[in-house]
Formats: sequence, C-alpha cells, structure tokens
Amino acid sequence: MASKLTRMAQLGALTTRVSSSYLGNKVAGIFQGEEARKASLDRTHQENAERIVANLGTLKGAAMKVGQALAQVADGYGLPEEARAALGKLHDKAEPVPFETVKRRVESELAGGIDTLFQSFDPAPLGTASLGQAHAARLPDGTEVVVKVLHEGIDGSVHADLGALRAMLTAGRVLRRPKEEVDAIFQEIEARLAEELDYRKEAENLAQFRAFFKHDPNITIPLVHEGWSTSRVLTMERLSGRPLPVFVATASPAAKQLAGVTLGRAFMRMQYELRAIHADPHPGNYLFTPEGKVGILDFGCVRRLELDWIASYGECGLATRYGDRERLMEASMRIRALTRRGDRDSEDVLWELCRAIGTPFARGGPYTMGSDADDVQDRITAIVPRLVASSALRSPHELVFLHRGLGGVYQILKQLRARADWGGIFEDLALRCVADRDRAVA
Repeated sequence: MASKLTRMAQLGALTTRVSSSYLGNKVAGIFQGEEARKASLDRTHQENAERIVANLGTLKGAAMKVGQALAQVADGYGLPEEARAALGKLHDKAEPVPFETVKRRVESELAGGIDTLFQSFDPAPLGTASLGQAHAARLPDGTEVVVKVLHEGIDGSVHADLGALRAMLTAGRVLRRPKEEVDAIFQEIEARLAEELDYRKEAENLAQFRAFFKHDPNITIPLVHEGWSTSRVLTMERLSGRPLPVFVATASPAAKQLAGVTLGRAFMRMQYELRAIHADPHPGNYLFTPEGKVGILDFGCVRRLELDWIASYGECGLATRYGDRERLMEASMRIRALTRRGDRDSEDVLWELCRAIGTPFARGGPYTMGSDADDVQDRITAIVPRLVASSALRSPHELVFLHRGLGGVYQILKQLRARADWGGIFEDLALRCVADRDRAVA
C-alpha cells in the first residue's frame, strides 16, 4: 500500500490535472459552437473518468472503496455515462497482503502467537478486498472460523481520499446536483466507511442482526468469537453454502424461489422492523444452501434509519401502491425528497419515478423479478435525466445506502426469478411501521 505522503501527492496531482482539464475545456468552449462544446466536454468526462479509475486502482484502500461506493449510488446524481461506466470497472479486490504481514497484525492485536491462538490458520487468503483480507482458520477446539484482518494504515486515509475524489468529481460540475446535496452524499459515504474500518462496530452489527433473525429458520448470520476479535481483527463462524452464480446454475426452481422470497422479505423486514439495513449488496456477501436457505455475510456497512423518516418513506410506497398522488407529495416533503410544492414538472417526474420503482409492489398479485415483463430498470433510467434537471427534487442522504441495498437485492432477485406478492409483504410491514411512528408521536 502506498505511504500516506505518496497517496497525498498522487491524489493531489490527479485533482490538479482533472480540474485543469475542465478549465481548459471551458476556455476552449468560448471559440466553439454548441455541438463542438458538447463533444469536447464528453471527451473530457471520458478522459478524466479513466484517469480517476486508473489512479484509484493503483492506490487501492479507501480510495478504491470510495470510488466503488460512489459508482453504486451515482445513477441519480447526474454523473455522466462516461464517468459511471469507468467507475463501474472498479472491483472490491486487491493484491493479497503477504502472510507475514497478516500474521504480525493478528499476533499484535490478539496479544499472542498465531500457533497458540489458533489450531490452524491458512496462509492463503479466502479473499482480499480494498479494506481487509480474510483467512480460514480453526480455533483451539477445532471450530471453523473466518478471520478478517484490516489492512495496515488504511484507517488514516479515508478522509483525504474522499476529499480528493470529491474535488475531482465536482470540478466542472461533473456531479450535476446542488452543492448541499453533493456534500450530503460524500458525508454519508464517509460515515459508512468510518464504521467499516472499526471491526468492533461490525461485531455489534452481527450480534444485532443475528438476534433479529434468530427465529427465521431460513436465514443464518455468523456468530462472532469475541475472544479472538478486536477493532482490527474480526473472527467469525464460517458459514457453508454456495455462491450466487453456482446456486443459480445448480439449484432447483423451488430452492431458488425459497431463497428469493427469503431474501426479499428479509430486506423489507430490516427496513421497517429493525430499521437497520445490510447496505453492502455485493452478491459475494450471500451464501445459499442447496435447499435455498440464505447466509448473509459482511455487516461492516449498515445504515440505521430513524423511525419517523422510514415510516414516511413507507408512506411514499403506500401512496404509490394506491395511486394517491397527493399523499405521495406530502410524504415526499417529509423525507426531504421534494423541497417545495407547486412545481408541476418536478411533481410529475417524482410521480413517474415512484410508479416505476413501485411496479413490483403494485396491487394485482404476484410479480416475478427478472421476467420479460420486468422493465423497472429501463423505466428508471429513462426518467433520470429529468430527475437530475429538477430544482425541486433532492436525494435525501438516507437514500444513498438504502437504495444501494435495495438495488443490490433487486439484482439478486432478478437472477433467482423470484416470484411473490411483494406488494402485500411491503404493505403489511410499512403499515405496522407507520403505526409505530404514530404511537410514538402520540
């Protein structure tokens, strides 16, 4: 991993280069026609996006994670297609950290020799991501575990990396949203990253979600072994199961149906009952048994939601489900998605967007995710340009990771071709959440 000074110099130089390219583009545009100006700006977007991706890929660490997070939530913020496509090339994988480095880190954190702490510890990692590395091991009693080890020095780079990326993407208004909204996006990403860098927080999350789902026989959350865990080392139960691609290719239709309904219902329960969501939608964070039970991994990124806000968000969905446009606008004001009333164009866009998102939750019975009739994604994509252009619409910071998680689960359900009365499940949970809020207010 690059030293802190090297990272600062590399990011600083990149920021200067990106900013200068937009300034040069603006000056050149004075002497160009409208069509030539647009073509030149598109080329600048493309070149800068590729520069950013190339540099983040070299730096890894927090810079890589920030780029991934932004790529996953940027569709509704006016990020040019060229930049979205380039950021989409970022993957949460990194070169493996040498075992001697990992061993030194584990022994320092757990205050003991690795051969004494563990019956066995596989030197070859199960996987290496931008923030940490995971190894298979056995505790002294033979229990199979996974040990996550935070990369050295990474916890000191998040703020600087985020600031540099923000400077690059705001140069020339690449993010085409108001400053206060852009600030909120980056603050939200930084807050979640700060939590991911503290494994004690992830251990708390695992305990909370494990307790919440303890009566659901179809969901498993890993148990944390506290005696082998610190803020930088996390030792968890090793779950068995198939990764999503293998499960989709080999499981029976009944097993895929069980897995899909289990996962979809679980996410909605997180929203409206627990009011805390598993906000890292990577397919690798789910394991599936042959019969369709689901194991959920990696609870570093969790977004907690205030009761008043998520109840009002649920009211947006209920209003859409029942075709009540006026109620939708009122609830949208409460969640700060609509900043003022009376802008007919903005309200039209919001109504269309919510109807598109709400298609699987409409009245009329079961809906199959990923079927030929499932055009939700295409409809949302077609609306985004008008959404971005609206001055009365905002993306509340709560939506950044809520919709990231929702979008990730939706993509998995599409692969499973999961079919259920999603609207009925949603309505039951949302109504109870609204009732909880009303009782709290009363």
